[in-house]
Amino acid sequence: MTCANPASPARRNEAWRHVGQALAAAMAVAALAGCEDKNSFVAPPPPKVDVAAPVQRPVTRYVEATGNTAPIKNVDLVARVQGFLQSIDYQDGAFVKQGTQLFTIEPETYKLKLDQARAAEAGAQASVRQAEADYKRQAELVQRQAVSQATLDTSTSTRDNAQANLQQAEANTKLAQVNYGYTNVTAPFDGIVSAHMVSVGELVGVSSPTQLASIVAMDPIYVNFTVNEQDVLRIRAEAARRGLTAADMKQFPIQVGLQTEAGYPHEGNLDYVAPTLTQSTGTLAVRGLVPNDKRVLLPGYFVRVRVPFTQEKDALLVPDTALGSDQGGRYLLVVNGDNVVEQRKVQIGPVDNGLRVIESGLKPEDRVVTAGLLRVIPGQKIDPQVTKIEQPQASAK
Repeated sequence: MTCANPASPARRNEAWRHVGQALAAAMAVAALAGCEDKNSFVAPPPPKVDVAAPVQRPVTRYVEATGNTAPIKNVDLVARVQGFLQSIDYQDGAFVKQGTQLFTIEPETYKLKLDQARAAEAGAQASVRQAEADYKRQAELVQRQAVSQATLDTSTSTRDNAQANLQQAEANTKLAQVNYGYTNVTAPFDGIVSAHMVSVGELVGVSSPTQLASIVAMDPIYVNFTVNEQDVLRIRAEAARRGLTAADMKQFPIQVGLQTEAGYPHEGNLDYVAPTLTQSTGTLAVRGLVPNDKRVLLPGYFVRVRVPFTQEKDALLVPDTALGSDQGGRYLLVVNGDNVVEQRKVQIGPVDNGLRVIESGLKPEDRVVTAGLLRVIPGQKIDPQVTKIEQPQASAK
């Protein structure tokens, strides 16, 4: 009986190699299964976003407009009598007081005419005295029947003519005095005189009044502007609520600022409100009167104007950066009780000391997203970081 030979070493090594490959494959599958468990999706945490309650404080409501300044007095100085210009008695562009001598027009001729008129007036007064005395004598003689009534009538007529001549002489004297006064051209009010338009020795007032210069009053100064119809309705409604009349509205303060000035440093009062609106523009003409003792405001300036007409006690304000806009208008991103962002349509008002007034669509207890609007999506849950809105420094008045 023949016995089977045991396996050769080569066959045993081959078998163990197959076993090792199988174990390696099993371990790779196990490793892959472990990687799949570790890479499963985990939702990111809600983003941290700054939110704040709106600022609540009193706000003054203004009507704002652009206007221009104009002098309250602007007069052309003219030669009202004929003659040669004798002297120019001021410096071009100087500020002068009322009554200051500005021009002199050949006064000698008119002084002689005044003297002549006064002499004629003195002669007429003598004639009146003589005629009056003669009338009294004739009246006494008529009573004694020493002269006829016709003689008394003649004496009465002479007396009346003498009195009429005296009145004529007095009028001529006044006229000569007025013309003599016109030879001295003086400032009719306090103001700045323009450059002279004639030269010394020039004949003026020949056929018509000759313009010599002009004078402009600078203090106070007018500010003219217009108010649109919507603002007019608002102001009238507020005036009716407060029981104000048209005369009371002229007491409203007016604040004015130049284009290069911060805020509205010049203050005055309303002076005039037109009785009707201009139909072509739908605006109402309004005028203010502003003190200008330092002559900062020159006639013809374009200025910024605002008129306070009411005050809201508890207005809501947010930074302009918290506002967004789309085709539906302006909106705010508000966080509800579940920390979910909502888009809230709002009506905006004016800017007051750096913050925007919200007219409607916002409540005092709302939490408003104040930063990172582009990182927030309506309907998304967030991690609100409560902050406080910083109020900018008040602008210069």
